[in-house]
Amino acid sequence: MWQPATERLQHFQTMLKSKLNVLTLKKEPLPAVIFHEPEAIELCTTAPLMKTRTHSGCKVTYLGKVPTTGMQFLSGCTEKPVIELWKKHTLAREDIFPANALLEIRPFQVWLHHLDHKGEATVHMDTFQVARIAYCTADHNVSPNIFAWVYREINDDLSYQMDCHAVECESKLEAKKLAHAMMEAFKKTFHSMKSDGRIHRDSSSEEVSQEMESDDG
Repeated sequence: MWQPATERLQHFQTMLKSKLNVLTLKKEPLPAVIFHEPEAIELCTTAPLMKTRTHSGCKVTYLGKVPTTGMQFLSGCTEKPVIELWKKHTLAREDIFPANALLEIRPFQVWLHHLDHKGEATVHMDTFQVARIAYCTADHNVSPNIFAWVYREINDDLSYQMDCHAVECESKLEAKKLAHAMMEAFKKTFHSMKSDGRIHRDSSSEEVSQEMESDDG
């Protein structure tokens, strides 16, 4: 049946409108977004934070070192070099010389931290291998507060020399404590070297231990 153009257009619009009314649009659920709040936020300052160096040890006055001769180090062998160091020390100081170092005895090494004028440890440090220490003692006639040790220093040409180092402690008791701490370091070093095979088992353990013995009086 023929219909005018206007009627056909109206019919098409009515049909389209009815179709849109019954049409349902299915919406897909949006994915859930889980937001975790940070447990902690580290804020960086513009200037780096400086960590304070802390060292465990005994405050001492390092008297210096002098060469010593001989291969057998027995009781009293450090008296002469200590007297020489003590004389230089007393001539240099005016009244009471403040502590200029921190002596730290560890199982296999001895660390001598040098202090600045404020009494704080600097980056300068002397390291002594316990295995190269031939003798140490805290018993001296010139002063009971002095602790000394004989160290085998190896030169660049692989030659060596024996040097006597000495420090002045705040008290006689502190010097004794250093001697006992050195003895414990000797024992740990000796047992470690023995277990590693650096000390021959056919050698006398007593002889080796006597070479590493400390005389604390």
